[in-house]
Amino acid sequence: MRRQSREIALQILFQTEYAPQITFDQALSLLDDKKAYENTDDKTNAIIKYADDIITGVHAKKEIIDQKIQEASRHWKIERMGGVDRNILRLAVFEMFHAKEMIEPKIAINEAIEIAKTFGSQESASFVNGLLDQIVRNARG
Repeated sequence: MRRQSREIALQILFQTEYAPQITFDQALSLLDDKKAYENTDDKTNAIIKYADDIITGVHAKKEIIDQKIQEASRHWKIERMGGVDRNILRLAVFEMFHAKEMIEPKIAINEAIEIAKTFGSQESASFVNGLLDQIVRNARG
């Protein structure tokens, strides 16, 4: 169920970054519309709620999240990373360090890798894995 939330969050984060005509608030309203127009059940509402939490959290903590990603990336500037990879990293970092219910790093990294396999390039999964692993190591000092 949370995988679906993460995938929705990724798509909306990507969309708001690459389609500037769609504001953050408009993108979030798409989730609200989904709740309003579908005959939703508790599971669907939970999926939408968690996606909303991720999107809102990443948006609110974007500078801090991007700083963590940049500090762990020796060879890539964050703005030069692929958009899908960058947003997968953002949502994983948010879940590990900033979410109300923080996700265990191993779980967050595994989820990010699986999403990267679906939405990213051939290299995305290993890129995301390596960078998230470095972020966790940096956080542990």
